[in-house]
Parts: sequence; structure tokens; C-alpha cells
Amino acid sequence: MTTTESLHLSVRVGRSAADVYAFASDPRNLPRWAHGLGSDVVERDGGWWVETPGGPARVRFAPPNKFGVLDHDVLTPTGETVHVPLRVLADGDGSEVVITLRRLPGTTDDELARDADLMRGDLARLRDVVEAEG
Repeated sequence: MTTTESLHLSVRVGRSAADVYAFASDPRNLPRWAHGLGSDVVERDGGWWVETPGGPARVRFAPPNKFGVLDHDVLTPTGETVHVPLRVLADGDGSEVVITLRRLPGTTDDELARDADLMRGDLARLRDVVEAEG
């Protein structure tokens, strides 16, 4: 799927990249921070599924790695696959989490702004939860 524009959203986290990666890479933690993705994460049929307003969506994550790559593909209930680049970057004694929101064809300015706000909220929740556990 071709995109027409990308927004890179980030948050600074007062925990190590390793700590943030360990938390965010566990799909069972998604309901604690990724409200924009969905809720009620379950492992089924060898994959991870989240409940979205449009129905269940499958989420496939990048394999575990030492580079902080948390990219994931979301197979939507309508059958589209949306690739979401997500990185945890070391930054001194803390880290920065960067997610890329890609504007898909037909997305209005209002829809893009809404999605960006959802992702900013998710990043803030991730920061708050991981910092609280430290």
C-alpha cells in the first residue's frame, strides 16, 4: 500500500531502551498502553489478535532483536495490512520511542490529525507505565 505522507511522533522515556523494549515487545502489555490499536489482546491460532471497533485485527510483530525495532503489521478486519514502524532508541540513561504514522490514500486531514492524537496518547501512556514500573 502506497503512502502519501509520514509523521514521526516520539516521546522521551526515563528508562533504558532495554527496559522499554522488553515491556513494549510483549503483546500482552498492549492493552496497558496502545489504546489506539485496540483492546483485549489474545493469542490465538499462533498469532496475536486485538479487538478493534471494526472487529478483530491480527497483529504481527518484528522478531525479537537487539536494535529496538518493534515494527508491526496490523491485518485489519477489512483485510488491509497496515505496516507500523516503531523504534526504541537509546538516549543517555533513558530512551526515545519513535512511531511513524503513514497517511494512506484517501485519509483526510482530520483523520490524520485524529490518528496522530491517538498515537501521541499511546506514546504518553507507554512512557507513564514504563516509568511507573521503574
